[in-house]
Amino acid sequence: METFAEILLHAFEHAFIDTLKLVPFLFVTYLAMEALEHYASSKSIAAVRRAGIAGPVIGALLGVVPQCGFSAAAATLYSARVITLGTLFAVFLSTSDEMLPIMIAAQAPAGFIAEVLAIKALCGLIAGFAIDVVLRLRHHAVEAMRIRDLCERDHCGCDDEDDAPSALSDACQKHEESAANCIDDWGAEYSNEEERGAELACASDERHEHDYVHAHNSSHGHAHGFGAIAKSSLVHTLQVTLFIFLVSLALEIVIDGVGEDALASFISANSNLSVVVSAIVGLIPNCAASVVLTELYLEGALSTGAMLAGLLVSAGVGLLVLFRANRPMHENFLIAAGLVACGVVFGFIVGVFGIAL
Repeated sequence: METFAEILLHAFEHAFIDTLKLVPFLFVTYLAMEALEHYASSKSIAAVRRAGIAGPVIGALLGVVPQCGFSAAAATLYSARVITLGTLFAVFLSTSDEMLPIMIAAQAPAGFIAEVLAIKALCGLIAGFAIDVVLRLRHHAVEAMRIRDLCERDHCGCDDEDDAPSALSDACQKHEESAANCIDDWGAEYSNEEERGAELACASDERHEHDYVHAHNSSHGHAHGFGAIAKSSLVHTLQVTLFIFLVSLALEIVIDGVGEDALASFISANSNLSVVVSAIVGLIPNCAASVVLTELYLEGALSTGAMLAGLLVSAGVGLLVLFRANRPMHENFLIAAGLVACGVVFGFIVGVFGIAL
């Protein structure tokens, strides 16, 4: 029986290592978002939004990489509305977390591993496209990007050293907000005469700003702007990293105290409800969930449908980042519920058709 000090030390070690792996992903993601906010023109931003059509495909493929760094990055990007909701679901559902290393360590057949990864990616792809299509059919306009909102909420200080004039005038800001709200989930744009007038005003402001920035950069270079962006990205990364570490530490203490055996018993206690229970366990934002689910399946204590339901929902710390960064908060609970629903539906489909891997 481990003492509390041993449990605490073990939990600290695991939480620290797991959190440390995410830092590069978070920093690069925030760096890209800040650069998009500071340097990209309205046309470039519109191009990024149109690329959202292929988002679920890219997200489903990236998610199968054996770690949860991409799910954390996807949660951050969705919080700033850089990617679509369908892309977020595609990444979360296809994320393999610790499943792949456990299967390799157990010497599972390569064909079996490839099938599981392919099914997870396919489920993520189907769900992602379905969500985006439904939003499109409901004429749900893509929200304006919220990169600046994240900065203001986290007090990152990205504007503290910004001596250049505002990139856009009031007319330009209104045009950008309206244009962003008029780009639907498939990237289609709508315009009218009023918007055309605002666009001309915006173009005029951008020409004046370009002249100023060109002269400013000629004498001072780009170090000033990049320094502010790097500082802001670092502040964001440290804040989210601290949050993930503290929550991961608490979860590790609870799981180590209760024991993975107890978690395994809870999952396999009722075979009739194992699909639902596995999906709920998959919500635990910790690698223990995917480890237990994978081991139970390899031991024959869990059906294929139940295993798949849990592993589809298991997105690692992606959910933690989502709850930390995304607003409104009730949307995060709806997304979590949607993940469970997807896991249960796909798990039952596998069970009904008797699919065995």
